[in-house]
Amino acid sequence: MKFIVTGSGGCVSIPRALCQCKVCVEARQKGVPYARCGCSLYLKDISLLVDTPEDINIALNNANINSLDYILYSHWDPDHTLGMRIIEQIRLQWLDYYENKRPENPIRICCSSGVMKDISGIRNIHGSFMDYYEYMGLIKREIIENKIDFNNGISITFIPILKDKNVDIFLFEQNGKKLVFAPCDCKDFPENDNINNADILLIGNTFVGNMLKNNTVIHEQHPLRNELHSIENILEIKKQYKIKNVIITHLEEDWGKSYDEYKNLEKEYENIIFAYDGMEIEL
Repeated sequence: MKFIVTGSGGCVSIPRALCQCKVCVEARQKGVPYARCGCSLYLKDISLLVDTPEDINIALNNANINSLDYILYSHWDPDHTLGMRIIEQIRLQWLDYYENKRPENPIRICCSSGVMKDISGIRNIHGSFMDYYEYMGLIKREIIENKIDFNNGISITFIPILKDKNVDIFLFEQNGKKLVFAPCDCKDFPENDNINNADILLIGNTFVGNMLKNNTVIHEQHPLRNELHSIENILEIKKQYKIKNVIITHLEEDWGKSYDEYKNLEKEYENIIFAYDGMEIEL
């Protein structure tokens, strides 16, 4: 399996518009890997994308991706869905539309039932975006409650986060190799034996270090700890599930760290590294 981290940023892209902090200034000057698009992941083998942050068009171009057949959604949050207009940009050809020609290869939108209900509720004044895309023949929606299998031996298991919100993480498997992608809202990490001995856990929802942007200290009682994993939490998950390697993604501008600082932090941990846009992962 060949993956590309199309976006390693968080709720806010790096550089943040108007921001003059050192991280954003450096990102403007140097571009990728110092710059980061919103969190997303692409699997080359089956032309599959997980999530569509607002800047997904830029991310796909940066990664030189030229095909897209599937989109999975992990949850409805705007920083993971509001780039869904990429569907129009990829499949809707206006000149063909006015000649009554429909796409022959609609994108398959695959979600668990709860997530599908949520994203189908994202709308404008005329109605649901997903309803419109399906009416136009741009997509085909498919509810996946457990696992989806592909002809080349790849399978993707949808693992729910048990909380008062529809959120899934994804287990990719082929030939005994495993990658778990847990992009966001996974503080209550699921107990699931299928995760055991994963080769890679690619995980977001993690704040990095106890000193963040503007010298903000994340003390032991800080409310951020109730929402996000600390590095110590990640080490516990890694140990519990005997995970070989961890890659931390969804790196927020608020963490106040540059690409170089993350590379230096990697020296402090065994088999834990930090994602960047364009990172390639092969299993």
